[in-house]
Amino acid sequence: MKLKIAALVPMRHHSVRVPGKNYRDLAGKPLFHRIINTLQDVPEVDDILVDTDSPVILEGLSENFPEVKTISRPENLRGDLVPMNEILIHDTGEIDADYYLQTHSTNPLLRAETISSAIQTLIEAFPEFDSLFGVTRLQTRLWDQFGKPINHNPDVLLRTQDLPPVYEENSCIYIFKKETLLGRRNRLGERPLMFEIPAIEAWDIDEELDFIIADTLCRYLSKES
Repeated sequence: MKLKIAALVPMRHHSVRVPGKNYRDLAGKPLFHRIINTLQDVPEVDDILVDTDSPVILEGLSENFPEVKTISRPENLRGDLVPMNEILIHDTGEIDADYYLQTHSTNPLLRAETISSAIQTLIEAFPEFDSLFGVTRLQTRLWDQFGKPINHNPDVLLRTQDLPPVYEENSCIYIFKKETLLGRRNRLGERPLMFEIPAIEAWDIDEELDFIIADTLCRYLSKES
């Protein structure tokens, strides 16, 4: 029996550091169009649900992606201080699925093949692992806030490619079951699986410079394909 997968994509109207970023033009199309296009190319994804407080995004989805399900985010879940897990609890109550995949519009370089691989990886690993999250491998000399080395010995100057890798949670992909989310009020379960994503796909738009770089990369990659 085929498992049902629902993709959840929260999108806010307001952004402090990059004004209007979710619906701003990136390499020829509004940013939020890119993740929707990508998710539509993932064969495992049955439904796409966008949770937003943006009339601009709601109108754009209605005009360009009428098959995408939408939720107008309730007032009590709006604002900078509302935890994402609380928004996801609300959204999973709006659509039934065996697994939920959450991603962001701010990851425009994420590939459909990578998302598909992540879904298959968790399904095959369940129940040994009860959830999955995307990570980016770091092999640089890292230090903590107290000036102590995290992953290297300063007295032994290894090449960076020989350093033990450290993994950064990149927020590109989270996959979980509803019971995990409700039981822990967290999209990460007790036994989460790290899923490595290539750094170029994991580019997240958080600052204006990120937007410029993502725009440049999208234009370059579209010429290469």
